[in-house]
Amino acid sequence: MTGFHVAASMQMAEVCAVVLSSVFLAGFLAQPAEATEGAVVSNVKVVSDKIEDVSSIEAWKASFLKPGMSDRQKALAVWETVVKFRHQNSPPYEYLQSDGNEFGVHDPIKTFNVYGYGMCCCSASNIEALARAAGFKARGRALVGHSVPEVFWGGKWHMLDASLMCWFDGADGRVAGIDEIMENVADWYDKNPGFKGDNAKLRAFMKNGGWGKGPSIFAGTPFFDENGKIGTKIHGWNSAMRVYDGSENSPYEFGYSQGYRVNVELRPGEVLTRNWSNKGLYVDMDSAATGRTVDNITSLTGRIGEGEFAYSKGHGDLAPGRIGNGTLVYEVPLAEGISRIAPLGHENITSQAEDGDSPALHVKSLGLPGTLTIRMPSSYIYLSGTLSAAFAVGEGGSIRLLLSRNNGLDWKEIYANTKPGAHEETVDLTSLVYRLYDYQLKFELTGAGTGLDALRIVHDIQHSQRALPALGPGENTITFSASPDEGTVTIEGLTRPEGKGNQLSILEYHPVFDGVACTERGLKAPAEGGTVTLPIETPGAMVRLRMGCSYQTRARNTGWDFLVSFDGGGTWLKAGRVEGGLPGMSGYVTFPAVGKSTRKALVRFAGGDDSLILNLRIDADYKEPRGAFRPVRITYVWEEAGLEKRNVHVAKTPHETYRVHCSTNPGSEPLMKSLVVELDR
Repeated sequence: MTGFHVAASMQMAEVCAVVLSSVFLAGFLAQPAEATEGAVVSNVKVVSDKIEDVSSIEAWKASFLKPGMSDRQKALAVWETVVKFRHQNSPPYEYLQSDGNEFGVHDPIKTFNVYGYGMCCCSASNIEALARAAGFKARGRALVGHSVPEVFWGGKWHMLDASLMCWFDGADGRVAGIDEIMENVADWYDKNPGFKGDNAKLRAFMKNGGWGKGPSIFAGTPFFDENGKIGTKIHGWNSAMRVYDGSENSPYEFGYSQGYRVNVELRPGEVLTRNWSNKGLYVDMDSAATGRTVDNITSLTGRIGEGEFAYSKGHGDLAPGRIGNGTLVYEVPLAEGISRIAPLGHENITSQAEDGDSPALHVKSLGLPGTLTIRMPSSYIYLSGTLSAAFAVGEGGSIRLLLSRNNGLDWKEIYANTKPGAHEETVDLTSLVYRLYDYQLKFELTGAGTGLDALRIVHDIQHSQRALPALGPGENTITFSASPDEGTVTIEGLTRPEGKGNQLSILEYHPVFDGVACTERGLKAPAEGGTVTLPIETPGAMVRLRMGCSYQTRARNTGWDFLVSFDGGGTWLKAGRVEGGLPGMSGYVTFPAVGKSTRKALVRFAGGDDSLILNLRIDADYKEPRGAFRPVRITYVWEEAGLEKRNVHVAKTPHETYRVHCSTNPGSEPLMKSLVVELDR
């Protein structure tokens, strides 16, 4: 880094320490609830032996990378994963990425579990992320109207395109690289003038097996059908001839985010339903408002095995469709005691179960205000939100409801009442939580008789049907697990001065800048070097920090250092470094916080030489202070020949295996409907 070193960033700690101390105190404002009997069951997972587990990078590795595999087999397993769990379609937009793709989802695990669709830039970034996780070098190339990844093994680069769902063997019998493909195509064009750039002529030539007379590198491929069509049948041999004609060829990686993982957490009264169907809801329903054109959402209406999804059954897809709409419902057990609610924090609040008084939840000591903070984390993106409550206001009392979108750093009042009496209220949360995965609610109560008698929170969510643990004909082995007792707090915002699409800007997480500036292009480091530092706080003791970014640099030895402080900026530890010299790259690291006995950390990104951060994400995993196993009720619903079938299993231990039998009769194969998980009462 020009004129800048990690040591220099550590010397800056004193400069920022005073500023950060006040920011730090603004974190989780309510004191954490005391450790109680277990009320939160974390990492609730249901896996079918018919569908691979792709709920995290670690789970993906266990599902796809087997002992004894060659490098080629591992790399093709990466390709097969992306083909299986991602369909070619207009991509989902979460407005978190400040790069040329502008806001598309490029986290492979999020893509597989939340969406299941995307474009070529999404596919390429998925390949690159998984390949690096598997220990390979990877890179991206921008060709004619297409983004393509390459993976390095055996001393050469190999092109693996999960977007057009193909790869090609070269002259040496190994998977060819982009340069070899382009040379072969160029040679054919030289011998067959008049075809280059003429799509109509190419389309006519490829029909009825004509494509086999084209470049030799394509001739033996199993991916083209008789008429040269490929995969979804939208593209074909003619597309490959255009992509690799040499008109455009530059190194470029559409940066990806990494860190998302599925962690279903359940409290008493909380029910997660995931459906193998949708009711027309999806993340880009607001495309008219955002100015983003989203065309041809076949993932919303398409049927597996038909049309563009004709290929999918051949890759093990047992779902009837792709986009799923589920619900997360939390019927808060107010009258059963604070321990059953498992709040993020509470002060001067008690319940009917504890003192016999009403309302069900009320102020404990009169004359003092009471507060209750509830966190609403989700593994699946929120598309709507409704809060229904029975409020009670005592004479001279008041009730306020506030919501935080940024881990409790800032609060917005969304309801208030000082009128004595009972009030049945419904608050629409959609505009506040749309496109979020986490938010917090805070209730502030004053006065005798003030409190809540009922509280119900309901969300529509989006998830991919493809990754759900579907059942197949005959015997199905279901593996249930619910461990470890860990949660995660995440920082991820658009690295621009203002958010877009109801998404947060990174500025809303209270960063401290020293030299680095938040610009319309992303977070920019000056030539002489600078830092951006973000505070993160967890409800329980931190277990690990996971962090990274997608970025651009000018020189190969230029990059970004990741630094961590657990003592408010007094000392800094180097967690990792990313560097490059290409138009776009991505890198992520994991840093253990075990033994630190802290709930607070500062994460610093230090860079220079005009480098840019296009996206950053920080995940702080923590020991759930109210975590312990409770029996979990798992309900499968499906149809056989139009008749509804159900299987209900109560898991009484954190690790169980059981079986579900489905019909093997032709025409009675299981048609999946829903999967429901909740704590057993």
